[in-house]
Amino acid sequence: VQLQASGGGLVMAGGSLRLSCAGSGLTFSTYTVGWFRQAPGKEREFVAAHNWSGSITRYSDSVKGRFTISRDNAKNTVYLQMNSVTPDDTAVYSCAAKNSPTGVLGTALWWYQYRGQGTQVTVSS
Repeated sequence: VQLQASGGGLVMAGGSLRLSCAGSGLTFSTYTVGWFRQAPGKEREFVAAHNWSGSITRYSDSVKGRFTISRDNAKNTVYLQMNSVTPDDTAVYSCAAKNSPTGVLGTALWWYQYRGQGTQVTVSS
């Protein structure tokens, strides 16, 4: 099983970026998928997650209203649309997944079965 985050880069404050999390060796259609980030010198933190049907979605307070998580199960890919970014959003973003056919969602990284490599997002002021 592999999760690969991509789409990071350098963006100006106020701009937008879309991250992708592509899964291989698993089928996202029954998986809860979450996004996490870690800024330099800081603890890793939860960003967003939704269950396989999208019926339950959670966002951290710091990104609520600016970021949107979505998925395309046919492409086995989950997206994180980041709008109105600020320098505080600078971090390495990674995704994680857990098989959860009942739709349960977790916001702690230890809850997830699989974790992927991250993609760097840098927001300049």
